[in-house]
Amino acid sequence: MRILIVEDNVALADELTADLKRAGYAVDWLADGRDALIQGAVEPYDLILLDVGLPGKSGLEILREWRATQMHCPVLILTARDHWAERIEGLKAGADDYLTKPFHPEELQLRIQALLRRVHGRVNQPQIHAGGLQLDEARQCVVNDSEHIELTAAEFSLLRYLMLHEGKIISKTQLNDHLYNGETERDSNVIEVHINHLRRKLGKDLIETKRGQGYRLQKN
Repeated sequence: MRILIVEDNVALADELTADLKRAGYAVDWLADGRDALIQGAVEPYDLILLDVGLPGKSGLEILREWRATQMHCPVLILTARDHWAERIEGLKAGADDYLTKPFHPEELQLRIQALLRRVHGRVNQPQIHAGGLQLDEARQCVVNDSEHIELTAAEFSLLRYLMLHEGKIISKTQLNDHLYNGETERDSNVIEVHINHLRRKLGKDLIETKRGQGYRLQKN
């Protein structure tokens, strides 16, 4: 899953980027509101963390312009403004959630998980259930037939994306767009290598290859 952080506080942005990468997300960071307006509209992000007070253009202006163009990506506002009227203003502008600074990193992680699961029509449970598997996002491991199986960071990110799209054909381009940030040099063979690793750990029939189309995690 790929997340855009729009935050002009460099120290906070660095901290958020490190936390989200550890949680298996691909992360891009922008500090200027004008850049964020364009990049947020054209790149296929799964979620955007948006500060309100930004140079160039305010977070609420950006959000209103995104929503006016029917941009559906979930947006979580991060702000130091904690008055109820300002929270309502943010929600009316199109925010999906609102978190006041300072916040605990675990709370942010749980809110991100909840938003991403809601987007994919899933109940907000401690684990993701799909394909007969249970994915523990906190431990980055999977349970298959009562067996706990450890995953590498790349395997975890790939499997989480496939589980949230259970039963759907996902192209290699889509996986590259959502599992890597804009600065990563993308090797077209890397996805295939990680798919093969997951098959060895979870069974060769779990992830189906649709020739010329992509991959599909079989429904249980």
